[in-house]
Amino acid sequence: MKTRPAHSANFRRIVLVVFTVTIFSARVFAGVENDVTKASVVGDGKTVNTAAIQKAIDDCAAAGGGTVRFPAGRYVTGTIELKSNVVLHFDDQAVLLGSTNPADYRNLDPFTDGSGNPLGHALVVAIDADHVGMEGAGTLDGQGTALKANERSFTMRPFLVRLVRCTNVVVRDVHLTDPGAWTLNMFQSKDVLVENVTIRSRDGGLRNNDGVNIDSCESVQVRGCDVVSGDDALVIKSTSPVPSSDIFASDCKLSTKTNAIKLGTESYGGFENIRISNCQVSDTKMAGIALYNVDGGNLANVTISNVTMDGVVVPISIRLGARLKTFRDGEQAKSAPGSLANITIKNVNAKNVGWIGMLINGVPGHDVGPLTLENIRIEVPGGGTVEEAKAQLKENEATYPEYDMFGKTMPAFGIYARHVNGITVKNVETVALKPDARPATVFIDVKDANPAHLVEQSTSDK
Repeated sequence: MKTRPAHSANFRRIVLVVFTVTIFSARVFAGVENDVTKASVVGDGKTVNTAAIQKAIDDCAAAGGGTVRFPAGRYVTGTIELKSNVVLHFDDQAVLLGSTNPADYRNLDPFTDGSGNPLGHALVVAIDADHVGMEGAGTLDGQGTALKANERSFTMRPFLVRLVRCTNVVVRDVHLTDPGAWTLNMFQSKDVLVENVTIRSRDGGLRNNDGVNIDSCESVQVRGCDVVSGDDALVIKSTSPVPSSDIFASDCKLSTKTNAIKLGTESYGGFENIRISNCQVSDTKMAGIALYNVDGGNLANVTISNVTMDGVVVPISIRLGARLKTFRDGEQAKSAPGSLANITIKNVNAKNVGWIGMLINGVPGHDVGPLTLENIRIEVPGGGTVEEAKAQLKENEATYPEYDMFGKTMPAFGIYARHVNGITVKNVETVALKPDARPATVFIDVKDANPAHLVEQSTSDK
């Protein structure tokens, strides 16, 4: 292990980030309120209303904007497109049902995801729109499980809500469930508020059912949301050259089959000025916090704080890699890894952990850091052996980043850090609940490490 005390100014740097989000009232357009039942829209749960709902939206926009209201009922539709100055309002007991016929969906902005799958179809979509949103106590149900049963290959997997290059967006109070792919996706949008939204996309058994999915956006607030998702719960991506920047998320409950709080995997444009706080993570099958930057962008100035975790495999997983993938036609892949720097993770408490406390990895010649870990307590299962302590992990520089990309045999039970330049560890404790023959911490090619305030790692026979 190569370590030395840190006297660099990097550790004394103060980054002041100002988050500004323009938030409009979802009922600001008082001039027009269209009740869809007065526009030949039938809420019987059977009639496909795509054309009638679209006409109600278009008429509202043509009149200068307002609210398209769905009273109690079950309204089946294919793809509908929101227009500028139009808000959808769903009364309690109003359900917008995605059609189970694949032919009823359109793809207005095609792209591929991190695994190479074609995506972009959606139930509700807005393109280049200003002052749009949805609100109310009702439900948007994509019926993704039933749609899959009617599509042999299930390659057409519609998002539930997709907002592309939109400005001044509010999504508030609605219940979102059973999408074909990502639940709520914003791409290259600016000034967005997502508040008190409930997402349930886990039980259908479908893949790629992210919860709140923010992609190449600027000035976004997510607060008070309750997400139980099949894929990443709160995820920030950058599938385009535009970085995701000035993103603030707080007071969310997150549970998922994959990662709870994630930056990446798609990371072409990078990430700037991200702050996530006061979140509860539970019953999560991969990482609680995952920071993955692998497509050549720069990930900088990220603070994650005040997070409790109960039931995760790896609480903190960080990876700077060299996959170097693109996601849209005509884009040129980056020639080298970007950077992953100025990261602070603090005030984290994790229990019922399945594996190791933290994985922190760069690649040779491209280091993670500076990185600050502060006020963190993690209970790991322990029980590691002397043979496991000898494990040498492969670099896997271009592999899809995930918590298990290096295998499941770890040479440490607390922190494994490799290719890091600048790490401050203050008041961090990893407690092994069974005696463990492995060391608590393994540092490989780590420079400018500051362990002065490290709480001694410990084992326990609890």
